[in-house]
Amino acid sequence: MTKADLVDQVTALGDLTRRDGEVIVDTLFESVIGALKANDKVEVRGFGSFRTRQRNPRTGRNPKTGASVAVPAKRVPFFKPSKELRDLVNPGEVRASRKAKPSEPGPVDAHHPPAM
Repeated sequence: MTKADLVDQVTALGDLTRRDGEVIVDTLFESVIGALKANDKVEVRGFGSFRTRQRNPRTGRNPKTGASVAVPAKRVPFFKPSKELRDLVNPGEVRASRKAKPSEPGPVDAHHPPAM
């Protein structure tokens, strides 16, 4: 989806002109960018949160010449999706952190049957 597609969807929601849709989308993006520049976080319940992370200075390599290059410290934007968004994108997926209950037997390997 492009920004123009997003403007079209906002415009189709109500009695809005295309210019009104562009203003709404631009205002939303500018608000998020302004908050991140001020080192604030933006949290949208049910969608996710935007924040910045600090990257430490490091030594990189120029891939063409192989020469060492000093990469300065910087802040980078980071998006963390909400649990609801992750579940909508991956329906039916069981979280890896959830452990099987002891009463539920797992799959039985024919070559290594469970101990009795």
